[in-house]
Amino acid sequence: MSNHERNKKMLLELLKQPDNSRCADCGAPDPDWASYKLGVFVCLTCSGIHRSLYSRVKSIKLDFWEDEHVEFMKSNGNASAQAMYEKAVPVYYYRPQENDCVVLREQWIRAKYEREEFTGETKYPPLSYTTGMLWKKGKENTQFLKRKFVLSEREFTLTYYNKENESKGPKAVISIKDLNVTFQPEKIGHPHGMQITYQDFDHIRNLYVYHESPEEIVTWYNAIRAARYAYLKTAYPTGSNEELIPKITRNYLKEGYMEKTGPLQKEPFKKRWFILDSQNRKLFYFKGQLDAEELGVIFIGTESNGYSVKECVPKHTRGNKWKCGVRVETPERHFVFMCEQEREQREWLGALRQVLSRPMAPQDYTIEANIRYKR
Repeated sequence: MSNHERNKKMLLELLKQPDNSRCADCGAPDPDWASYKLGVFVCLTCSGIHRSLYSRVKSIKLDFWEDEHVEFMKSNGNASAQAMYEKAVPVYYYRPQENDCVVLREQWIRAKYEREEFTGETKYPPLSYTTGMLWKKGKENTQFLKRKFVLSEREFTLTYYNKENESKGPKAVISIKDLNVTFQPEKIGHPHGMQITYQDFDHIRNLYVYHESPEEIVTWYNAIRAARYAYLKTAYPTGSNEELIPKITRNYLKEGYMEKTGPLQKEPFKKRWFILDSQNRKLFYFKGQLDAEELGVIFIGTESNGYSVKECVPKHTRGNKWKCGVRVETPERHFVFMCEQEREQREWLGALRQVLSRPMAPQDYTIEANIRYKR
């Protein structure tokens, strides 16, 4: 056996260890790259980020490995690096997964290995990041303008101003109680695009923001998560971290365009942007994907409570261009939506059925009652 083959075999054996069998940074299964500077096994995407940090990376299967680099990998590995570089990650800090956007993954890697924020030597986040400027999309137009934002963990509020002069008062004071924040780079059209959603009287309100600095926008994201976590600890004092952490912020289960008809199912179909919020069991629809407020909301209950989801071919099709139907039945009304492609239809059916199959919690009945009351 050649030296190259022997080293490759040793590396593949190291990958069988549970801690090394997933990417050290995003958790993707079967990583086939490694940083022989840090001694971690990573996936292809994260290896590219490491390379941009001047961290020496190689393919386990394709590159030639020197004996000393293999020995370094043997004496380190993902568990060893995690103990050092993730020693003091705050419980609210978002750990990116394999499908998360680039800015989240890159800043997680930079925070760990380049800035060494989680070794226990520094406190995160710096207080200066509770106030600053973000580019915000106008409510009625597509123009982004710089706006001052102030996050108060003590008062559980996020405030923003239309002008830098605070004497004119804030444009909005947003309660942390019902706030959600999620990265939306593709939808917003900026690699650091972020969507902030909150309850504004009878509607939800969307704010679309970004910052030119990737470090700054991710710090804002985690500062908001810190405030949300502090609120949840106050609202649910007996709640464990295992229960509370999934409630801090969430990505939406499914988003995209579908065509929608009216309650008689004879009205012309109109193209609408839909968001499925699985945590609150709500399917929102908007005129456009960057709208500030929704046109309507549909509660998705369980089959035992009179809800169902199925594919369909509508009898009356006025104005629709798409042919792949989804039928959502609620106790009060049946909704018909049309998808452009069968793949989209399958994804929507799968996402809706995922919510449908989950038992309703006590708070879900309150949400359902509030939606019915508004109608």
